Amino acid sequence: MSLSATGIISAVDDCVNLFQWTRSAIPSLHSALSGSQQESLQEHVLRLQGGLQCLRDALPAIYDLIDRAERRSHDTRVEKLLPLLKDLVYEVEDLLDEAKWYEVKAQVEGNATQSPPPLFEFIDDVLQGSSFGKLSHAQSRLSNLSSQLEIVGLAEATQHVDRLVKPKTGSLPYEGLFFCYYKELAQVMGFSTNSKCKRATSLGNASTSASANNQFSNGLRRISSLPVLVIQGTGGVGKTTLARRIWFNQTGKPRIIWIHVSDGFDVKRLTKKAIQLCTGEETTTDDLDSLQDLSKHVSNKRLLVFLDDMRDDALKENGQCWKRFCAPFRNVRGGSMILVTTRCSEVTEGVRTMEPIILDGLKGDVFWNFFKLCVFGDGRSEIDPELERIGRSILPKLKGSPLAAKTMGRMLSTDLQASHWNSILESELWELRQEEADIFPALQLSYMHLPFYLKRCFAFCSVYPKDCKFQKAHLAEVWVAEGFVESQDIGCQYFEDLVTRSFFQMVRGGYVIPDLLHDLAQKVSEHDCFILRNDSCFDKVPQDVRHLYVLPSSDFDGSNLLRLCR
Repeated sequence: MSLSATGIISAVDDCVNLFQWTRSAIPSLHSALSGSQQESLQEHVLRLQGGLQCLRDALPAIYDLIDRAERRSHDTRVEKLLPLLKDLVYEVEDLLDEAKWYEVKAQVEGNATQSPPPLFEFIDDVLQGSSFGKLSHAQSRLSNLSSQLEIVGLAEATQHVDRLVKPKTGSLPYEGLFFCYYKELAQVMGFSTNSKCKRATSLGNASTSASANNQFSNGLRRISSLPVLVIQGTGGVGKTTLARRIWFNQTGKPRIIWIHVSDGFDVKRLTKKAIQLCTGEETTTDDLDSLQDLSKHVSNKRLLVFLDDMRDDALKENGQCWKRFCAPFRNVRGGSMILVTTRCSEVTEGVRTMEPIILDGLKGDVFWNFFKLCVFGDGRSEIDPELERIGRSILPKLKGSPLAAKTMGRMLSTDLQASHWNSILESELWELRQEEADIFPALQLSYMHLPFYLKRCFAFCSVYPKDCKFQKAHLAEVWVAEGFVESQDIGCQYFEDLVTRSFFQMVRGGYVIPDLLHDLAQKVSEHDCFILRNDSCFDKVPQDVRHLYVLPSSDFDGSNLLRLCR
């Protein structure tokens, strides 16, 4: 359990009552002790109180150290110290939380008849030295880490301003993105076939492609198998956003099946998910033959099946896994189709039945105008020439990615000083070895310049699976329960700020974290959060893990949870 920075201070201040009560209660609770022994115990309590207050006073500085260390995490020495710093914060917060727990326990049980009395447990803990052992350990770690931080040059504090981003009025970047991709969107929706996007070499002859397109447009007759359209592009280029817009624009109410695949192409898992989305009911059977009775649920229905972020493991067993998944989707109505988004050209060539749409990212003035929209909104026709010069220098580093433009643009919008923009342009992160289309440095910079309180809230979300739909009020409650924020209202404000900064994206039925940003959240919380997907994951749980998500699955044996006690 942890407390927010403000909560830490108030918790220890509140615990003054605990220590006063304890010192007053010592003579009556330990009357068998001699006067000198009682004085010694009083000293122990005072020392414990003083030690906790010192740790309390050190916490804001430790938070600042973590913030600065994350900005220099590309330095291997700092990268090694960062998880140790975070673990120290957890240890200190746990200690302060424990003291608060003793006080609340004393308050709750104080008016009741208790045996032993409510404060006896705390005093006994002090006598046995348990709290002192934890306190000494935390103090020793803090002293040791302080020495190491001085060596890497992180001891000096730097000034930076945390500010909430105010949402801009006017057109949203998402609408701007759809305008940039309007030809691709029109092509998929069947309004146009004259798109300038790249074309891959056709697998079959022209009649196969024409047949597939006819099947897509003809909603009256039944078809024996679903045509497959692939949207291919690098991470963050807008594949999923475009696919969701296709979903929103559907007419005639087709049955929608949306499955996020990236965690592994498991035919049973995907078929179960499809059945659940078709029927609204979960199935418990693990027999694939029984599961593939899915056909009775979809026969003579118009289907639109989205398989988001499909990887090359869909082609394993020489393509048999893919064929087994597709097998139940037969005898569906015309106008049905499967739409796949993928980063892999091998997947495109292995599953498509018509020409794919290849998204290469935004180019030239189109990208610059989209980037300006992300920074300034649509209310400014002219910008400062120096900012434009710096912005145009940053633009090539974003690799044409709408996601990078949105997160970077919103971060730059928080500070329109040329010095701030130059610091981003000259960051060492751009120099890290990366793939040609890799936008991770841009996302990492956007994360690094979040205020610390937002970093914590966002990084915690890595404990949820990809494509998890978040509800603002519920997630804010979770943040309160974890101690990251003081109230649900503040949590909702933090959530809205993360949405504005494009770390969450609004979708039908909630909000999701874009895949690459979820990858970033997992990276920055590597030792803190873990998802248990099946029994094979137990041996991979880090020893110092703080947050664990147990993914519901029939492949999971709940009795094995006892193994986590170690």
